[in-house]
Amino acid sequence: MSAEQHSRTRARPQPSPPTPGTELWIDREASVQFLRQRFRFRVISACSKPTYRGWAWITGYQLDDRGNAVEKREIFVQLAGLRPVGRST
Repeated sequence: MSAEQHSRTRARPQPSPPTPGTELWIDREASVQFLRQRFRFRVISACSKPTYRGWAWITGYQLDDRGNAVEKREIFVQLAGLRPVGRST
């Protein structure tokens, strides 16, 4: 790979971690660990420590169908696979 190709590859912007209060759909797009499940998730925080490029640890609540918190979880997700609730998927 030439230096020019390498610099173009590294210049791609990465998605930002979600902000507290954001509601997301978590499914296989976020990580293979969620291959057979899909749930709503309300973000409490995103870990600022570096991980693999494009991935992050986020803490929040798994929500039921009514939007009530049913379980607090910390999950490792691919940022490009996160979908805000309310956006068609």
